[in-house]
Amino acid sequence: MSGVDNIARLPELRKKLLWTFALLAVYRLGIHIPIPGVDSAALSEFFAQAQNTLFDMFSGGGLKRMSIFALGIMPYISASIILQLLTVVSPELKRLQKEEGEAGRKKITQYTRYGTVLITIVQGFAIATGLESMSSPTGAPMVLYSGIGFKLMTILTLTAGTVFLMWLGEQMTEKGIGNGISLIIYAGIIAGLPAAVINTLQLMTVGEISLFILLLLIVVMVATLAFIVFMERGQRRIPIHYAKRQQGRRMFGGQTTHLPLKINTAGVIPPIFASSILMFPATLAQFSSNKYLQDFSAYFRPDSVLYNILYIGIIIFFCYFYTAIMFDPKGIAENIQKQGGFIPGIRPGNRTREYIDKVLARITLWGALYVSAVCVLPMFLISKFGVPFYFGGTSLLIVVGVAMDFMGRIESYMISRQYEGLMGKGNKLKGRR
Repeated sequence: MSGVDNIARLPELRKKLLWTFALLAVYRLGIHIPIPGVDSAALSEFFAQAQNTLFDMFSGGGLKRMSIFALGIMPYISASIILQLLTVVSPELKRLQKEEGEAGRKKITQYTRYGTVLITIVQGFAIATGLESMSSPTGAPMVLYSGIGFKLMTILTLTAGTVFLMWLGEQMTEKGIGNGISLIIYAGIIAGLPAAVINTLQLMTVGEISLFILLLLIVVMVATLAFIVFMERGQRRIPIHYAKRQQGRRMFGGQTTHLPLKINTAGVIPPIFASSILMFPATLAQFSSNKYLQDFSAYFRPDSVLYNILYIGIIIFFCYFYTAIMFDPKGIAENIQKQGGFIPGIRPGNRTREYIDKVLARITLWGALYVSAVCVLPMFLISKFGVPFYFGGTSLLIVVGVAMDFMGRIESYMISRQYEGLMGKGNKLKGRR
């Protein structure tokens, strides 16, 4: 509690936290504002019979309520995926990212915003068209007054909602603490947990889930949680020695330090990217009565073999891809050489770069397998018992990863102001950097 008390002594940190919580409250308020022209009663009846998808989990229930934030922040994430993939193949985008500095990053961010608007318009049109052809289990139409006016209003509303969420995330990053986009996804997942717990208890009271299975699920979740925390704090430390050198009358160097490489350098980004790709067929199937689309989406159920194989493959790909974007072995090797450092037994320069790249590739493989196991195995086992999807490994990984990142940023901020951290002396939280 002494660490929490220190937060009150830092007005700037307190202001950042209040900004973050206020903007998250605005997001949760917008979830309950429906788009115009949709029959809320018919929509509730339809989703009472439909199966939840990851899309609704990431939108924080906005899709189920067909709110102004129904698409959530996923179009922005999809646009980011496309831009990052294009950066690898486009020399112009690569130049903007690596040579133009801050101006180049702002230009790429601008392109990402344009891509977000374009994706939202396409998805908004698909949802509006699907809603017009849908009806509740009792036969009531979803749309009160269909036509071109409803389509335009739905596209405009959903686009404005997604752009506003994108702006909220940027404001959280700038004026608050942590990555605003991740915090919005985190809040959307956490908001559904109470209802999932109540639903699970109701299933146990009616006899669909036994007490033994419920206790088994709790043990699996606790074990998965502990495993995630253990792996997220894991590091591979490469020793670096600095030779003694004299500048004027002063002696520099002669010390030993290390280069920390996280096992999961990419963080929660790969499962979010993989989920955003694989959840698209299931989401489209909910808003369409096309038989071929329904049959196709059946292959992408979370408990299907094809879904899990593709999920693991996409996670491994994005673990390597995102690590390559975030970590530059060549730049690290050059900085070590300029400062007079070297890795014992490895020549400075190109050999150092190759060694760091080799170590990073090896631990990234284990990190990718760890993320895949957390995301797939608990989700596959729990889906067999028919419990709410919120207890899956993907949601746990995102919640724990974002929470550790958020606490780590608070701890770093407090320590930089010469205050004891949240975890006390000698217990510094290694959040994601």
